[in-house]
Order: sequence, then C-alpha cells, then structure tokens
Amino acid sequence: MSVFTAAADQSVCAPLPVLGRDVTVPLVTGGEVTYAALDYAASAPALQRVWDDVAAYAPYYGSVHRGAGYLSQLSTDLFENARRTVAEFLDCRAADQVVFTRSTTDSLNLLAAALPADCQVFVFETEHHASLLPWRDARVTYLNAPRTPRQAVETLERALADRDPYGPALVCVTGASNVTGELWPVRELAAAAHAHGARIVLDAAQLAPHHPVSVQDLDVDWVAFSGHKLYAPFGSGVLAGRADWLVAAEPYLAGGGASRKVTRREDGGVAVEWHESAARHEAGSPNVIGAYSIASACKALTEAGFDTLVAREQHLIAKVRAGLAEVPEVRVLSLFGDDAPRVGVISFVVDGWNSSHFAAALSAEYGIGVRDGLFCAHPLVRTLLGSDPQAQGECGAPEATPGEKSLNAIRVSFGAGTPDEHVERFVTAVKELVTEGAKWTYRTEEGRCVPAV
Repeated sequence: MSVFTAAADQSVCAPLPVLGRDVTVPLVTGGEVTYAALDYAASAPALQRVWDDVAAYAPYYGSVHRGAGYLSQLSTDLFENARRTVAEFLDCRAADQVVFTRSTTDSLNLLAAALPADCQVFVFETEHHASLLPWRDARVTYLNAPRTPRQAVETLERALADRDPYGPALVCVTGASNVTGELWPVRELAAAAHAHGARIVLDAAQLAPHHPVSVQDLDVDWVAFSGHKLYAPFGSGVLAGRADWLVAAEPYLAGGGASRKVTRREDGGVAVEWHESAARHEAGSPNVIGAYSIASACKALTEAGFDTLVAREQHLIAKVRAGLAEVPEVRVLSLFGDDAPRVGVISFVVDGWNSSHFAAALSAEYGIGVRDGLFCAHPLVRTLLGSDPQAQGECGAPEATPGEKSLNAIRVSFGAGTPDEHVERFVTAVKELVTEGAKWTYRTEEGRCVPAV
C-alpha cells in the first residue's frame, strides 16, 4: 500500500503516548474537556518516551568534554552518542558532521555564516522565514511560488543556469510546507542543483517528524531540523551535512569548546587554533539534555516504524479533508492541488469569518488548539490567499475583529500522538461554527481575538 493512501481503520496503529494527552481545559460555555492539541506544526507535544529518558538521565547530568569526574564522562558519552544517533536517523554520509544548535532557524543562520565568498543563494518565496531570511550577507534570488512540483524544478533550473557569475551557489528548500503540508520534490531539486554546480540544504523541520529523511537517498548537502517539532523539547536543533564549508568558516560563536588551542602572541594578542570537528560551531556549554531528547525521539520514531506512522497520519488527513470538504464555506489552501502528497498540516479560510475569531472560538468553546495567522511564511500565505504581497497584515493581528475579513488563515496540524477523537471533534466544531455561529462573544485584545468577559 502506498504511504500516501489512507489506511483502513483496522490497520491503523494507536497514537504514540505523548505528554498532555489527558490535560483538561475549561470552556467558556461551562465545564471542561480534554484538550485537543492540533498545533503540531508549531511545537509537537513531547513523546512520553522522550520525557522518561530525560528524567532517567537528569540525576546524572554533568559538564561535557572537559570534566574528569564520572558524571562528566557519562554526559560526554551520552552527548556524543546522541550525535551518532542523529547521523543514523538521517542516514548521513560517513564524512558528514552533525552540529547541535538551538533550532532550525539557528541551524540555517549557522550555515548562512559559513557560506563561501560570493556565494549566491536561491530560495523560493514559499519558505518559512527560518529559510527565507538568514541569507543577509549573500546575493539572494527569491523564486516565485510554483504551482506544480515539476514547475518548481524547472524554475530552479532556469535560475541556476542564468546566474552570473558562475560561482558557488546554495539552494534552500523545504521538505514539507509548514502552511499546506505538501511534500516538495526534494530529490529532483537536489539533482537540478548539483547539475548546475550548486549545493542544497533541506529544511526538514516539518518533514522529519512525519517521514524518514535520508541525506544519501535525497542527495542533499545539509539537513536542518528542530527538536521541538520532533516530539523533543528543550530548545535544540540540528544542522547535519558536508563538513568543508563548516570547517573553512570562522566559528559561529567564539569561545570555549570551539577552540582547540589558545596562546599569546609576541605582539601581545591571542592566537587561536579552532576545532575542525562539529565542536567548531558549538562553543559554550551545550544543551546536553536537548541533544539527548532529540536522540531519544529519533530512536522512538525509528522503532515505531515510519511506514506505520505515515499510514496512521494519512488516515487522519483523510478524515480532516473529507470533513472540511463537506463545508462549502471552507477553502483549503494548496500550491500543488488536492492530490498532492502531504503531511498532517492543513491551512484553510472560512467565508464570512475572521480567522483569528474562528480559532478563538475553537479554543474557547471546544477545547481545540489550532494556529491562526501567516505562520511565519508571510509571502506564501499572501500568495495562497490571492492578496497583494504589499498588503498590511501580521500573524493574528491587527485584523482580529470578529466578522471582518482578514489576511490570515487557520492551520490545523497533527502527528504521531493525535487520537482520532481530536480530529473528529475538530471537524464537528468547524461544521457547527459555520452553520450555527459562535455561542460566545469575542473582542480584540492586543491583536488577539479573545472571549469577552
């Protein structure tokens, strides 16, 4: 069975245990309900497995790389084993480096700081701001949103062929859109980049939690992702890939850990010999627990089996899409069309509703947490909404007045820990709000639509 086909109910696995699955929240209409966390694309709940692993390690926490004590040695082994686990999870090449960072944004800013002189960067306007904005010191070509995967490849090929001068180049592309959930043709884009002498970095923040990511199979040069979207909290991320640009660049941060030897010069200054390993860009005391939590999540997802996890997610996607299709007032946003393969991320607008108002009612009256706004992908959402790219509008503000049209959308997202009941409650709530209206009154407060007290 294709991984992009919804599985029959009897073959769908149970959701993975996550923290918060039994949390109850109050409703403005009275009573409480189990919270339906449907904002995985922003931050996924921590896997119970990850939390248990971290709790078991916490009493043994110690400094890494520089301590002679038992706990320091244990923590160092754990930290470096986490690096190896991530390399295996991503199917890295033998010579690749795995650098631990704070997030996807941090990873891509690190790579941006390591670009060789005169490097040109090519990025589609459809990217998350983490991929769109870090390239401030490079010459950047922003490519228009494609409407098919084939058009994406053709657009990139033309841009790379026309570049002048013909020097180092980098392509940055998402694996799965944080707005539409659609999968991008990464392997084909990588082939196009390499055919024109360019390298490619994959923003896998939305792909890695939902699908296996193989550096070798996709033939990408780097991969970046965040722990908090991979069911691992604690502000950690990864940049993994080719070492040469990273070793040639000045350290991302200067300080202890990045330096191998520091001596005084005869002129009174300081001479520094930097590490050539991943430590070169990991100055300071690292987030050991964050790295360990990522490794734990990688193991948990691998052991659960991505075939099984993908089948379950496609089952949930089918439920949501079928339910929304029954509401004529709902328009689902898409670049590549209804049949495009996707992960559990769906954005939409509702005729006659301000998106912030609709999201507020889902939370206050149904205990459902979704996201509204432009999702840190302003150019893409504006393109999908058919609005003027220069039009005013921010994430969730200031057009939050109930009943007024906004430039924002609503996003529902889910994953390995989502039970069927949550998406079923969401679909029911959408239908009731559209047909019956909100049961409560709402007002704007600091740019957010909130229940009126």
